Amino acid sequence: MNKSIGQQTISFESQPKIISSSAIVGPKEGDGPLGEYFDKVLDDSYYQQDTWEKAERKMTKENIDLLLTKAKLSPDKIDYLVGGDLLNQVVTSNFSAVKFPVPYFGIYGACSTLAEGLILGAVLIDGGFGNRVINFTSSHYQSAERQYRTPNEYGDKYPPYKQWTATGAGAMITSRDGSGPVITEATPGQVVDLGIKDPQDMGSAMAPAAADTILQHLEDTGRTPNDYDLIVTGDLGEVGSEILAELLKEKGVDIADSHDDCGLMLYNSDQGVGAGGSGCACSAVVTASYLLPYINNGNFNRIFVVATGSLLSSVTSLQGDSIPCIAHGVVIENNSKSNAVGSIESKVKSEGK
Repeated sequence: MNKSIGQQTISFESQPKIISSSAIVGPKEGDGPLGEYFDKVLDDSYYQQDTWEKAERKMTKENIDLLLTKAKLSPDKIDYLVGGDLLNQVVTSNFSAVKFPVPYFGIYGACSTLAEGLILGAVLIDGGFGNRVINFTSSHYQSAERQYRTPNEYGDKYPPYKQWTATGAGAMITSRDGSGPVITEATPGQVVDLGIKDPQDMGSAMAPAAADTILQHLEDTGRTPNDYDLIVTGDLGEVGSEILAELLKEKGVDIADSHDDCGLMLYNSDQGVGAGGSGCACSAVVTASYLLPYINNGNFNRIFVVATGSLLSSVTSLQGDSIPCIAHGVVIENNSKSNAVGSIESKVKSEGK
């Protein structure tokens, strides 16, 4: 049976359910407008560890434990782990997976890892290869700065277009059975590179990839932005969101009334985060803690989560290469399908701006 729609979109016959989600965040994220929604807020970014990398690892392991506890499941009831992070060789996810005796796929999609994992997990379930998949990801401001740019101790200036890598861990269980929001479709993205070379300007680099995936999804499905309660990008921030709107308008698509960005939802404007949030955890913790419950409660009927990622490394940046980017899109719907789809704004849209 052909489950493809148009050029790039997948339709999931079994409509995998997201039966559990969990999110742990750092202090700055806890102080933002969504602070009350997270399962746990850390007191400090070291989390009683001697390095930031170990703190991220501890946070990720603990979040998976929390996810299983919320679902009332033991690890032996999970068929696969699908996870990734920002650090070299996805070491956070690798070390975290050691604790759980479950087949594991380590993936790298930079800040698009959440959506990439959800797509792959849904494919495994829809293909009949398993019944339950844990999708998880994480990022940490200090560990990411040390790897991709310069350690904080160097005191580099923070340009206004730079984004703050979110400290946090987000995880979800997708299942063939059970109750919860359902994954109905997905549009995996193509790699797009328009020549941006500044590793601090993630929004400008990633916006074209987001536009490409959104346009392809709308073409494949025959829908318009008004068919979604929310089209939410992962971490374009203020700069990237403005560019995205311009790129789509050039193609006759207006998302002004239906778009929000996790990087803008996660922080208040007075928190010193530049143009907004980024990092694997950005879309993961917002989706896990805020958007999924919002769907479950019937406030949203259908949303399109488009997580974006910059596929660079510190080596390629130092060698002057441009930044290839990607955006993966996942359609998540209310399982009851009892609410009419409209074009409404996110509760926290423009809050604190």
